[in-house]
Amino acid sequence: MEQTILLAHGGGGDKTNELIGRIFSRHFSNPLLTADDAALLPLGDKTLAFSTDGFIVSPYRFPGGNIGKLSICGTVNDLACMGAEPRWMTCAFVLEEGFPVDELEQIAASMAETAKKAGVVLVAGDTKVCARGQVDKIFITTSGIGIKKEGVATSGSFAKPGDAILVTGDIGRHGATILLAREEFGIEAAITSDCAPLWHLVNKALTICPDIHVIRDATRGGFGTVLYEIAGQSGLGMQIQEERIPVDGAVSGICSMLGLDPVYLACEGRLVMIVPKEAREAVLAGIREEEDGEKAAIVGYVAGKEQAGRVLMETSLGTVRLLPKPTGELLPRIC
Repeated sequence: MEQTILLAHGGGGDKTNELIGRIFSRHFSNPLLTADDAALLPLGDKTLAFSTDGFIVSPYRFPGGNIGKLSICGTVNDLACMGAEPRWMTCAFVLEEGFPVDELEQIAASMAETAKKAGVVLVAGDTKVCARGQVDKIFITTSGIGIKKEGVATSGSFAKPGDAILVTGDIGRHGATILLAREEFGIEAAITSDCAPLWHLVNKALTICPDIHVIRDATRGGFGTVLYEIAGQSGLGMQIQEERIPVDGAVSGICSMLGLDPVYLACEGRLVMIVPKEAREAVLAGIREEEDGEKAAIVGYVAGKEQAGRVLMETSLGTVRLLPKPTGELLPRIC
């Protein structure tokens, strides 16, 4: 491992996992420390889910949202992925000297609106101001607590051979939106971020099938990275079909022009679910009835231990290829 921190260490791929394993897991190890999206904490006859996340997106305003909306959705969705109804949140701001007050008010208003939609209450916070150049305009950290539904247990380690791989909508839109918002390539396209709170989708899916094995939000590193994370935790393989993966036409076009793969572009309003085979059609139909789930699709299945740790893709040409493991930094500052 490198002796200094690289941007790639925050990208969600191999470098991130290397950093977590070498530093954080080694020093912070305890029975409650989790590799999933939120920790589960026993409290009397209830189980709480607790998560925290930092947001440093650049630019902080983008089509479909801003860093404030993103900071609520990111933490709410981490709780939802553990089968927990989000209830309470805190937020901490780090502001650069000179940041416009009216911009901050717009961000705060967006956070309040999104929290109300998500059913959470912001109950505490903190603000720090740094001198010019010490921080890039605005950073936000949010933490959240939710109450886990009874009888539900989700984890990347719970995937089973034969399970269906379901994605709740088209992938890669958030990453593509941020890329175009930076105006570095001179490309114009009608793309907006998929940023959205998703407890309503999770609740619907778990009502239909409480035994859903894995739920993950495909944020940093996108859909492909999530599949590799689940493959690593479960000791199984993942097999997906390229033609079944929903990708917006504009996103696909941008990826073709820039040599990017949409499976590794970030989402902020899409979930990956590993669903028992016998429940897959019912869960899919239920999700498609909900807002943000209309384009949900079953895109593959969980393979056995003979493919342990691998993600295989059946291409449109009828061949099968190994999806490369995510490495380096594909698109910095997306969340």
